[in-house]
Amino acid sequence: MRGVITMSDPNPRDDTSADYEQFEAELLAQDRDIAGVDTADVDDATAQNLVSELVDADVVTLVPEDQVLVHEPSGNAFDSSTQLAVFHQGWTAGRDADKEGE
Repeated sequence: MRGVITMSDPNPRDDTSADYEQFEAELLAQDRDIAGVDTADVDDATAQNLVSELVDADVVTLVPEDQVLVHEPSGNAFDSSTQLAVFHQGWTAGRDADKEGE
């Protein structure tokens, strides 16, 4: 009986559970991307304006000696206003999505 595969010895090549899990994860990621905020269009002027508004609202603290901007609600520090603006938009979108899920 050499080379005979029985039902008690499943062929690992027939196991598609990992493929299904990967496919499902990709679909969920696409759903999040569709529902998310597009941050690719944040230019320097838009970032500067947003950061100025966030500083005025005490959401961002300037730390001149370290040359960083600290996003107070999250505690994250950034050395670029564009990075901070993109992060804040994503952070805000995530919080809004959490509120909608409640």
